[in-house]
Amino acid sequence: MSVERFGMEEKMKLNICCIPGDGIGPEIVAEAKKVLLRVAEKYGHEMSFTDVLMGGASIDAYGVPLTDETIAAARASDAVLMGSIGGDTNTSPWYKLEPHLRPEAGLLKIRKSLNLFANLRPAVLYPQLAGACPLKEEISAKGFDMLIMRELTGVSISERERQ
Repeated sequence: MSVERFGMEEKMKLNICCIPGDGIGPEIVAEAKKVLLRVAEKYGHEMSFTDVLMGGASIDAYGVPLTDETIAAARASDAVLMGSIGGDTNTSPWYKLEPHLRPEAGLLKIRKSLNLFANLRPAVLYPQLAGACPLKEEISAKGFDMLIMRELTGVSISERERQ
């Protein structure tokens, strides 16, 4: 990332590695890119995107859930924007493969390769949707806006299953 300073304004030039993933992931990543481009346009930033494959899409194209080229592209970027990885474990042919070749194996490998230690998971419940929420009414009636930080440095369930 490079930042140019003009008075009090900062103009960023960002290279973002996009991993659309599987299922609804490509649709979500495409929409997220539109939002990022609009923000860049409004505030004078520049953004470039490098699209790469991971998960089931990578298995279909290359036979593995994550390639060395994808890791290199992610490392060379300022940020990684990733969609969902994997599919229906009951119907997808990806889950007939050995565990190290399944879509989620790509997640473990990219986390390790990029030294990632946490997932940030925002959760928002707007008061208008409180009736659809399974939480107690005294909680859901007010809505909520929270950020869940999921630590990734321990052994994951899928790693334990392989051991």
